[in-house]
Parts: sequence; structure tokens; C-alpha cells
Amino acid sequence: MHGRLITPVTELGSAPVFRTEFPVDSPVSRATLRISSLGVHEARINGTPVGDDVLSPGWTSYEHRLRYVTHDVTGLLSSQNVLTVLVGNGWYRGRLGFMGGRAFYGDRLGVIAELSILYTDGTRQLIVTDETWTADNSDVIADDLYHGQTIDARLRTEQRTWRLAVRELAFDKSLLTPYIGPVVTRQEVVAPVRVWESPTGRTLIDFGQNLVGWLRFTVTGPAGSEIRIRHAEVIENGELGTRPLRDAQATDRFILSGGSDFFEPTLTFHGFRYAEVTGWPSGVPLSLEAVVVHSDLRRTGTFECSDELLNQLHRNVVWSTRGNFLDLPTDCPQRNERLGWTGDLAVFAPTAAYLFDTSGFLADWLADLAAEQLAADGLVPFVIPDVLKYQGSPPDFPDPDSTAFWSDAAVWVPWTLWQAYGDRTILESQYPSMTAHVRRVRTLLSPSGVWDASFQFGDWLDPDAPADNPAKAKADPGVVATAAYHRSLTLVAETAALLGHDDDEAEFTALAARTREAFNTQYVTADGMIHSDCTTAYTLAIAFDLLDPALQTLAGQRLSALVADSGYRVSTGFAGTPYITDALTRTGHLDDAYRLLTEQGCPSWLYPVTMGATTVWERWDSMLPDGTINPGEMTSFNHYALGAVADWMHRTIGGISALEPGYSRVRIAPRPGGGLTWARAGLDTRHGRIEVSWQLTADGAVTADVTLPEGVTGVLSLPGQPDAELSPGTTFR
Repeated sequence: MHGRLITPVTELGSAPVFRTEFPVDSPVSRATLRISSLGVHEARINGTPVGDDVLSPGWTSYEHRLRYVTHDVTGLLSSQNVLTVLVGNGWYRGRLGFMGGRAFYGDRLGVIAELSILYTDGTRQLIVTDETWTADNSDVIADDLYHGQTIDARLRTEQRTWRLAVRELAFDKSLLTPYIGPVVTRQEVVAPVRVWESPTGRTLIDFGQNLVGWLRFTVTGPAGSEIRIRHAEVIENGELGTRPLRDAQATDRFILSGGSDFFEPTLTFHGFRYAEVTGWPSGVPLSLEAVVVHSDLRRTGTFECSDELLNQLHRNVVWSTRGNFLDLPTDCPQRNERLGWTGDLAVFAPTAAYLFDTSGFLADWLADLAAEQLAADGLVPFVIPDVLKYQGSPPDFPDPDSTAFWSDAAVWVPWTLWQAYGDRTILESQYPSMTAHVRRVRTLLSPSGVWDASFQFGDWLDPDAPADNPAKAKADPGVVATAAYHRSLTLVAETAALLGHDDDEAEFTALAARTREAFNTQYVTADGMIHSDCTTAYTLAIAFDLLDPALQTLAGQRLSALVADSGYRVSTGFAGTPYITDALTRTGHLDDAYRLLTEQGCPSWLYPVTMGATTVWERWDSMLPDGTINPGEMTSFNHYALGAVADWMHRTIGGISALEPGYSRVRIAPRPGGGLTWARAGLDTRHGRIEVSWQLTADGAVTADVTLPEGVTGVLSLPGQPDAELSPGTTFR
């Protein structure tokens, strides 16, 4: 890019807007704008946005990568043109993290751009950011992702001088990189479903869905008057439930000009279902709408069954994915956090890759992971991008090192993308990261060969853990970590074999065998008892192939008994929950898996559904039965991690799983249970769409309709029937 990174010579009292003018005096063949910024930007040519994207260039590991966006702006040019770029704080200079602090990457906002105009006569003109540009104040007088945005419409009518000079900022252009995944865009508009007055006289609005984005509206009112809109996910005691936001203000302010004002706060975002409005002009009907915002992901997978509660659970998983896949995969979209926690994605990636085409989105995030890891001597941080390194370790945590499940994202996520899409380039690009992770963990093993000596999150958020100590789980951290390490070693060994790294394959296969032996020696008794004797311990041992067949049978029996003892309520935490239904199914306890899935008492997947949830909660009891919010300091109502059970629903209820990476060959094996009488599932693959529909007949038999695209074959496995080969087309059974 030929442009320079520019910033105003002095700080402005608002989000700066940069400007240049240029003529076009010949017919244009093509005009392309490439643009990036320190902060988030909105570019316009002659007052028209150059694209549909918002919050660009998003959040990457700015020390290593800064993305730029490319726009075709041919149709926006005229004979005389004005190019303007508004820049807000965004992730670069705004507040980040739950320990306070801002501007971790730098204290100056800036923009770098290059407009290339190709004329029909073959000549080319370049318009680039340099010191001939000017800057001025905008109508955005405050903006922050956590706290909200303030817009003063009176400033729109002021005549700008555009005489504030800009200067060049030192910048390494080699950091510039194109987007691998999609940009963030407006996705849909949601209208209010209810407006009412709270007990304290405040106006509250319910949009019927916990979503991520902002509100927009047009209003006329007295000049200088202010409308304030505060956002939250729940109502508690008749008022807006803001305590889970911690110190995030989540409040937008709009100052009226006296005329007809349109407001849309596009330099922030909020996670909310409810809004509290104050200052709305008297006598003016309340009219506003919610704009849903997230990365522009294509929906690929669908699921529906005869149980409406399970359908709502699945819809909740979809909405939590949408809300937290906003430029990067975050833990939550509402409180003072919104970080790319590696552990959340490690367990949720298979579900996400079914629901949406996440190939580019997650490849982009993995590029940041690899960059952060390389700079940290093989350590995969807790969050990507790693802003925590600027803040110190979270409270009560030691200095970070490789951590099971969280650091394992370096292996599990690229493997998931390979399985989902069949493109080995993701394994090739991430292979150094994958191997660096397992080699670093090898240095952390105890002399006995298990991973039990360093800090672990363990079975985080075990429902039996104290509300103020989510790491105090029933499962021994060493059991959890060693099981996870064995899985990573197995996957890296398979990756090495696929890529032809024979020496590495031998190294990791041998280390996986030693780790498996150490796990059994240290944690498993001769009669199949696993240390700490809890559901997560048995779940991981079964799901991650750590047991010989006889011991696996015993472990399955013990797991079944523990699940029954819990009254079929969830007793696993962050590590065990995504895999427990699979572990039960693999060991012949399908009925237990269904009873666990369909239980409605707390803790369970369906308890939040019965409480009116429209997204997945962070805690099973984020809201208590009496309608009050969990008293813990860490409570989110939009957290996708515990929705990872949808992967089992897709494969076991819907019946779709891949026999070969990318679904070039598939297994269609629905396993009815839980009182279900029918289910439908569909998946857009790289080869075309797979569709499955099954139902129970009056005599209890299963009939299925299966459609496979051209080039895809498979196996149909129905209960009580011999397996049958599937060819492309439609099959009725």
C-alpha cells in the first residue's frame, strides 16, 4: 500500500474524521480503495459509505498483523470527489479486558489508505493518505466498545474548516494483511415486541431476542436535549439487570439538534435483549429498531426435531454463535470482557463449523494465535489477541503457561476446520503452531508423565463449584489436562502423517502412547475406577480414547451410574460438558444421554430454555428460579461454550457425520431417543447440500429420507437394520 499512516497533529475532542478532495476528469474503468486504521473506521466517498462493513479493521494482534479492507468504489466517483474517513477508538485505543485499562496498543488513532483509479485509456491515478490530508472534529464526542457512544447532532450543522493538519505516524507496512475471513456487517433488523414502564417509572423495551448490535432511530426534539439508552440482557425485579455488565456502562447518548435527527452508534456494540430509554421527547411516539451485527458468516447447517424445547436450545446456540462471532470468537458480547478465550473455541469449534462456514473466520483468528504463540516461545495465551499480557495475570492466577483445553485450541481448532471443509492448507499453515504447543507441554509433564504440576483451569464452571470459585471442580486438574494432552498428541500425529512429516509422526505417536500409559498408571485402577471418580473424569477418558476396551466398558457403566445419581442433571463443567453425551453414547448408554439432554431441572441444558433464554448462558443458573441473577461476579447470558452439545445433536439426532474430511463421504446414522418422533438436519458442504429427515413409524421402526449431492457417497445406519451404501441422489428407507 502506497499510503502513509496519518494522525491529527493534535488530539481532537471527538472521533476524528479525515478528508481529501480529488477530481476525476476521464472515464473510469475501475476504482479500488484499500484502507486500514488504528481504531475502527468508516469511509465515505461523496457522503456514501464505501462498503457494507462496520467496525473495520476489527481486532487482530496489532503488534503482528493489521488487516485492511478492499472496496470496489467505481460507482461512487464523480467529477469532483470528497473522501472522508471517521475513526473511532475501537479495540485499538478503547477499553479492553476485565481488569481495567485502555490504549494498550497505542494512544494515537490513524488511517492508511490507497485509492487506485484505472481509467479507460489505461492510465492510473493514486490517491493516498499523506500530509496533504486534513482532519476535523466529528459529531461523535465519545466512543467506546464497552461504555457506548455519544453523538451530538448539533455538530452536524457546524461548518467544518478542515484545516487541522495531519502528520505521519511511524508504521511498519509489512504488518498490513488482507482479511482472511469476512468483515463485520449489519445482518438484520429486529423490532420491539413490548414497551412498558418499570416500577421506578423508566421506559423499558423488549426486543424478544438476546442479540448483539445497537439501536437506531429518527427523532425530532428540543435542541440540546439528550436521549440516553442503556442496554442489558435481562430484567431483574422489574428493572434493567445491569449487574452482570460489571463496570461496562453499555450506554449510548444522543444529543438532539432541534431538527429531524437520525442516530446510529456504529463505533460500539452491545449485547442485549432489553433497553432502557430516558429523555425521549414528550409527545413523540417511541420508534426505534435493533440492528444485529456480526461477522458476515454464511449459514450452512440446520436442525429441527419433534421436541420444541430442543429446537429452542438449538436456536439459542445459533444466536450465541452469531453474537460472539463478531470479528473474532469471544466469550461474551456484553460485559467488560469480550475476549477471544481459547478454551471456549476449542470445545465449540465443531458446532460452529456445522452451523456456519467458519473456514476463513477461524483461519484469520488462528493466524493471530500462531503469531502470539511464536512471540511467546510456544505458549498459547488464554486469549487471542493476547491483551492480558499488558494487564498481568487475572486475579488469583499465577503467571500463565500452557493450559489444557485453552492452549489445546492450537491443535483442536485447525483439526476441526480440516474435518469440516477438507482443505489441508489450514493444517499446513498451522502445523508449526500445533507442534510448538505439544512440544512445550512436554516440558511441563511430571516425571510420571502426566500433566499435573502447572496451573490449570481444569473443569471450569463445574456446577458444584462455589459461585465465587469456578475452578474448584470435582475433577482432578491433572486428569483433565493429561486427557486433553493425549488428544492433542493424537491429532498432531495424524496431522504429521497427512503432511508427510514422518519423523514428527513417529515422535508424537510415541509420546501419545507414553501419555496414555501414564494416565492409566497414575489415574486408573484395575477395576476401572478413575481418579476423582466424577462424570468429567470418565467422560474425557472415554471420549479421548485413553482406555482399553474392557476398561472403557467399566468406565461407561460408572459414568452411567453417576449420571443417574445426579438425577440426570448436568454435573460436568467446561471440560466435560461438551463430551459427556458422546461418552455415554459410545459406551452403549444412549438413553442416559437423552435423559441428560432433555432434563429440565437446574442444572441442565433445558433449564435456561424453560426460563425464557434465547441464547446459551455462561452458568447453568445464570438466572435463579425466582428470576434473580446469579450472585457470582461472573455471569453472562450469552456464552456459547456450553452449547457445544449441539455437535452431538447434529450427529446423533440429526444423523450427519463425516467419514472423510470435508464430507466427501458421510455416515448417516440417526439414533432416536428421548421421546423424539422425527428430526430433520441439513448441511451445505463443499460438495453440495446433505439432507436427512427421519421419523418413527407406528411400530417404532425408523424411516429416513437422505439426499446426497453429486460426488458424495456414504453409509446409512438405522437402528435394527443392516448398514446400506448410499450413492448421490435421494434415498428412502
